[in-house]
Amino acid sequence: MAVIVQKYGGTSVGDAERIARVAERVVAAADSGHRVCVAVSAMGSTTDELLSLAAQISPMPHERELDMLLTAGERISMALLSMAIIERGREAISLTGSQAGIMTDTSHGKAKIVEVRARRVLEALDAGKIVIVAGFQGVSTDTYDVTTLGRGGTDATAVALAAALGAELCEIYTDVDGVFTADPRIVPDARKLHAVSYEEMLELSAAGAKVLMLRCVEFARNHGVLVHVRSSFHDGAGTWVRREDERMEQAIISGIAHDTSEAKVTIHGVPDRPGVAARVFRPLADEGVNVDMIVQNVSVAGRSDISFTLPKEDIIRAKPVLDATAEEVGAASVETDPDIAKVSLVGAGMKTHPGVAADMFDALADAGINIEVISTSSIRVSCVVRASEVERAVQVIHDRFRLSEEALFREAHPDTVTDQMKALKGDPES
Repeated sequence: MAVIVQKYGGTSVGDAERIARVAERVVAAADSGHRVCVAVSAMGSTTDELLSLAAQISPMPHERELDMLLTAGERISMALLSMAIIERGREAISLTGSQAGIMTDTSHGKAKIVEVRARRVLEALDAGKIVIVAGFQGVSTDTYDVTTLGRGGTDATAVALAAALGAELCEIYTDVDGVFTADPRIVPDARKLHAVSYEEMLELSAAGAKVLMLRCVEFARNHGVLVHVRSSFHDGAGTWVRREDERMEQAIISGIAHDTSEAKVTIHGVPDRPGVAARVFRPLADEGVNVDMIVQNVSVAGRSDISFTLPKEDIIRAKPVLDATAEEVGAASVETDPDIAKVSLVGAGMKTHPGVAADMFDALADAGINIEVISTSSIRVSCVVRASEVERAVQVIHDRFRLSEEALFREAHPDTVTDQMKALKGDPES
C-alpha cells in the first residue's frame, strides 16, 4: 500500500471538534487503502501562549529551555489526535520528533533537518497503525537536545517524512484553499493557482507568502516530493507544488507576495575600499542573522551608504554587532527602520518576457508609492516600500498585471493525482 503524509496546522487542530474532524479525514484516507503518516502543529495559539509565558520569565529566554518548552504544544495535539483515531476503530500511535527520528543540527529555534531515521515510523506503518508525528521539532545529532525548526516547521517535518518514507504524496492541510495570486485578505479577487513550480514557490515563500515554509519547499524540490496544499475545512482541490514541466505553458506571473516582518538597516558613511563589505556582513553571519536585500550607494568623497534588510526579531541581537562593526570600519552611524515592507512579483515566465519589472515600477509610480530598495532574480522582482503602503502596493500591482483573469495566464496541467505522479516521474504517457 502506498504511503501518504498529511500535515495539519494549528488552526486545523484548534479545538476538540476540529481534531475530531481531522481524525475522520485521516481514517478515511487509511480506509481508502493508504498507509498514513500525519504531522501536526500545536493547537491554535498554543505556541504564542508558551512564548508569552517565557517572555514573562525572561526577556531573552535560554534557547535550549525555550525549545524544550515550545515542543510541548505539538505533544498535546499529537496525543489528542491519536486518541481520536483510536476512538474511531483504527490503530494509531503518536511520536515526538525525536521518537520519529527527525535529526537536526544544533541551531535552537531554527534548526535544520539533516536526516530522518524513520525505522520506528515504518515499523508502525507496516503493523497497520496510523502514525502521528509531532511537527516543528527534532533532536540534535550532536547534543541530543530537543530542537525546534522555526515558524511553519511542521511543513518541513511533513515533507521530510514524505521523502524518507518514499510517500506518493504530501498533503499540506491548512486554513486556506491553496496558493493564490496574492493574499486574499488584501486582494479579494485573487485567483487560486492550480499548480506552481518548486522554484516559483521558493521565491514566493522567501518573499513573505505564509502558505509554505521556505525550507519545506527546498526539501520538496531537492527530494522530488509532490506537495498538495489544500484546505482542512472542505474537500476541494488545492494547489500542486511540483517540478516545472516543460510541456506546461508557464504563466508570466504566478503571484505577488508581501512581507512586513523585516526592518531596514542603513550604515552611513562607510569607507569605500576593498574588504569593508565583508567586515560589515561577516559578524552578522557569525551571529546567525539572516540578511536579505542589500544595496550600496555610489561613493561620494570616498564614502558610501550600505542599506540592507533583516528580520525585525533579529534587531536586538544585530544592533550591538552593527555598532561595533561601524566603529571598527570607521563608518559615521547606524540607522534602523522597522516601518518598511517588501512586495515581490514572482513568475517563471519573466525569463522570456522583458518589461515585467518596468510595468511593476510604473504601477507603483502611478499610485504614488516610493521604492526604497530593489532586488531581482530571474523569476522575481522585489521592492521595499513603506509598511503603511504595502497593501495598496499589492493591490495596484495585482490590478496592473490582471492576475484575477485566468484566461490571460493559461496553465496546461494534469488533473488527477495519477497524472501528477506520472508527470513527476517523467512518464512519457502522462
